[in-house]
Amino acid sequence: LFAARANQRLVSMREFERAKDKIMMGTERRSMVMSEQEKLNTAYHEAGHAIVGMNLPEHDPVYKVTIIPRGRALGVTFFLPEEDRYSFSKQRLECQITSLFGGRIAEELAFGPEAVTTGAANDIERATNLARSMVTRWGLSDRLGPLTYAEEAGEVFLGRTVTQHKQVSDETAHLIDEEVRRVIDSNFKRARDILLANRDKLDVMAQALIKYETLTEEQLKDILAGREPRVPEDW
Repeated sequence: LFAARANQRLVSMREFERAKDKIMMGTERRSMVMSEQEKLNTAYHEAGHAIVGMNLPEHDPVYKVTIIPRGRALGVTFFLPEEDRYSFSKQRLECQITSLFGGRIAEELAFGPEAVTTGAANDIERATNLARSMVTRWGLSDRLGPLTYAEEAGEVFLGRTVTQHKQVSDETAHLIDEEVRRVIDSNFKRARDILLANRDKLDVMAQALIKYETLTEEQLKDILAGREPRVPEDW
């Protein structure tokens, strides 16, 4: 009887874990057929995000990495904040930008620049938006100072901007572009340096994802420590 109750509790915990993952990472699409090369690309991409994020000073801890398609994504690296956060430091924002480039760079290191896929499109968009907001909205650029730079403003009708008023000079707009590029380039380089320093671990993590499909924080820490990742309990 005791064993039956313990087993029932274990099953309940697993169901709770699956429900939590569904809410946070999206619904699994196991029916989606992916080629072996697509799976390998995805494994390296997600491993790149995980390794970069785990090597940054002010980045949220990694919760889980999976190459099981969820929602519209072929794979997911999910970082889980340890506490509620209502504002972000400049360092934390730059750490987010750095980790967003981990997937793109991992693909390039594994397969070469000509084999890089479109899988990083959303990562690049998010990184660019963060960098531009740092420069134009949050006053986090030393060159531009603590000012807000609105390039366009106007009334919105049926989802379209019907009037546009230029708020910055051509010279300032050029400076904004330069600063956004500087933020992107410096964090892209930082992500690349991290992955080059952990090149062997990138291969190990990608192969572990191919084998297990999903890795938890404990397994990821095993890999970064140079140990064989432990076998998942429900594998």
